[in-house]
Amino acid sequence: RLVRAHPVVVFMKGSPAQPLCGFSNAVVQILRLHGVEDYRAHDVLQDPDLRQGIKNYSNWPTIPQVYLNGEFVGGCDILLQMHQNGDLVEELKKLGIRSALLDAKKDQDKK
Repeated sequence: RLVRAHPVVVFMKGSPAQPLCGFSNAVVQILRLHGVEDYRAHDVLQDPDLRQGIKNYSNWPTIPQVYLNGEFVGGCDILLQMHQNGDLVEELKKLGIRSALLDAKKDQDKK
């Protein structure tokens, strides 16, 4: 239910305003770079059952975990790879989210 509650859902340590591990912070920063401000974040440190439950649900052993449109994408390493190769821009587009990096690129091209 939680992974489908919003188009972008992140299970992380801490909150977007105060990530409590470097990997969670990296996910927040990548989303911020793309201008994704409207997403649901769940702090797994507040709920041990949620922490273990999401690992079981995804069959992925680490936190953070990112879900786009209810589908498990991966953790920090996968999101970083998607950011670097441009796949994240395309995945966000499928959700109706225009990456802020597209606008930044346009600004660069004008100069």
